[in-house]
Amino acid sequence: MATGNQLAQGIRQNIGGLKKLCAGLDEGTASRAPAGRWSPKEILSHLLGPEGTGHLQILQAFLDQDTPRIDIEAENPFFSENRARMTFAQLLSEVEGEYNRISTFAEGLTTEQLDRTAHIPMLKESPFGEYPTLGTWISLIGGLGESHVHFHIGHMHEIMRGLGVPEK
Repeated sequence: MATGNQLAQGIRQNIGGLKKLCAGLDEGTASRAPAGRWSPKEILSHLLGPEGTGHLQILQAFLDQDTPRIDIEAENPFFSENRARMTFAQLLSEVEGEYNRISTFAEGLTTEQLDRTAHIPMLKESPFGEYPTLGTWISLIGGLGESHVHFHIGHMHEIMRGLGVPEK
C-alpha cells in the first residue's frame, strides 16, 4: 500500500508528463479528432471529470461517509459548452489545478484514511473489486503505475499521431 506522499508524487509525475506532451499543441489541432475518437480538448475535459464537481468531492466522500456508493460515468468526456469555449491551455491549466488539489489531499492522508472503502459498482468485475480503498482509488485516478491519467497520456499520444502531430 502506497502512502499519501507516494500517491501525491505519482500524481504530480503523471501530470508533469501530460503537460510536457501537450506543450505547444495549437488550438486548431487540440480541437480536432480522428474519426470516431476524442479530441485532445475532450481528453482533458474527461480527466477533469463532471463539470462543477471534479474528483475531490468523490475522494472526500470516502472520509465523510461510511462506505459511500459512488457511481462513475466511464467513457464520458464531460465536454460541456463551457469547456468547449475554453482554450486548450485553459483546460490543461484546469487539469493541472485539479490534480494538484488531489495531490495535496492525498499527501495529508493517514494509513487509516487510505484504508477507508467506498462502493463503486462499476469496478465489480475489475481486479480492485467494487469496494476499493481510498488509497486504491487515488492510485487509479492519477497516482502510481497504470492510472487513469497515465492511460490518457497514451490515449493523447495516439490521438496526436492520428492528427499528424510529430512525436516529441
